[in-house]
Amino acid sequence: MKRGAIKILFVASEAYPLVKTGGLGDVLYSLPHALHHRGADIRLVLPGYRALLRQLEQVRILGWLDVRGAEGIVSARILETRHPDYAFPLWIIDCPPLFDRAGNPYVSASGQDWPDNAERFAVFARVAALLAQDALDLGWQPAVVHTHDWQTGLVAAFLADQPLRPKTVFTIHNLAYGGYFSHSDFLRLQLPGHWWSSEGAEFHGGFSMLKAGIVYADAVTTVSPTYAAEICTPAFGYGLDGLLLSMQSKLHGILNGIDTTIWNPSTDVYLPAHYSMSRILPGKRRNKQALLERFLPHADEAVMQAPLLGLVTRLVEQKGIDWVLAAMPVLLAETDVCFVLLGSGQVAYEQKLTRLAKQHPERVFVEIGYDEPLAHLIEAGADMFLMPSRFEPCGLNQMYSLRYGTPPVVFKTGGLADTVVDTNEATLEDASATGFAFDTPDVASFLDAIRRALALYRQPTQWRRLQQTGMRQSFDWSESADHYLALYSL
Repeated sequence: MKRGAIKILFVASEAYPLVKTGGLGDVLYSLPHALHHRGADIRLVLPGYRALLRQLEQVRILGWLDVRGAEGIVSARILETRHPDYAFPLWIIDCPPLFDRAGNPYVSASGQDWPDNAERFAVFARVAALLAQDALDLGWQPAVVHTHDWQTGLVAAFLADQPLRPKTVFTIHNLAYGGYFSHSDFLRLQLPGHWWSSEGAEFHGGFSMLKAGIVYADAVTTVSPTYAAEICTPAFGYGLDGLLLSMQSKLHGILNGIDTTIWNPSTDVYLPAHYSMSRILPGKRRNKQALLERFLPHADEAVMQAPLLGLVTRLVEQKGIDWVLAAMPVLLAETDVCFVLLGSGQVAYEQKLTRLAKQHPERVFVEIGYDEPLAHLIEAGADMFLMPSRFEPCGLNQMYSLRYGTPPVVFKTGGLADTVVDTNEATLEDASATGFAFDTPDVASFLDAIRRALALYRQPTQWRRLQQTGMRQSFDWSESADHYLALYSL
């Protein structure tokens, strides 16, 4: 490590490939590595979930830290490990009563939040704040502590009053998840009394860990410029728009990147056929065939010729799944399109999709759950990608889709608005078009965008130009990492 390299402590509740529930995990792998490649000295702090600990081979005990929990003092063992996918050390906060349990990091098998989440992530934040102050005398103290989403919102608050503390940066990946807990939780955790105010962490009679991060961090970022503006409005602000508006001077929208080594159609380990911008057709055709044969072992040429619309998502209202479900019967009746969908979420949406697949076994292919190889194959094998999110802080799949020559159909919001250029006469003429965007949030507008996409798909030369323009876009982490480095040094 270069002498004088900036020391950055990342604190997060998940990171690919150790634990991942969504895009947050991807970012916590890619961004620290992009900064490491620019000479930064990085440590990443994660909770010691059971599933994570099982993946570690060699660990070193750095020490123990005792902090206040809900029922008294809680002891946490701090482990350091080197993981083959990481170029820098990982610090794991091992606290078995809070994190040694099967299942999802945030919810139980029934889909309900773990009842002790307030204590789990308050303790996590307390320990992380002590590590940021080198409480174990390791001789490594960060200049910047970069925290992510509500699970780490209290870290900046715990550091705010400390002398000679590091700078704090808090990134909002999705304002819809606020980390809201009760006043009794606040009291049981013995959080500082001065936080309990409208200028602090208090929120409508309870408290919000996400609000604490916004209030007490030195800088706040979101994951796209458009989303940074949107969350300052009542429509997207979840009751925090006034606060965010008043703090605009420290609010920055920095677009996420994608890992272009993992997501690269010319080298992707999950694809049966690789391809590049100069040779799209043979590769995409072979991947489409493999994708269809996974669900339909003897797919005939008629199915191969039909447009294949792909979707990989959480099955929740935010993602516009109700629009997809309303559009599918219309398109199945009036066109020859096929659908391939991968995702999980609300049971009602899972059941409706499964029912549609049973009704149209040769045209609707559904996999409930998450499957990384299949996600890659859908990006490569589908002809277009559906992403009609009602709001989307950044979004990664539209960038994967562009890179894989699979034009996305998106609602014009957040990061989708920042990354997809709608196809029309003018943008086709100046070769800036990359996908299809609709700006009225309803099924009719979504259907209109899909019909426009299908019309262009039937013009192979124009479609190829659209694919190539999308594949030409640069979405790696270089520019974003430079923005963060500039922010750290302000």
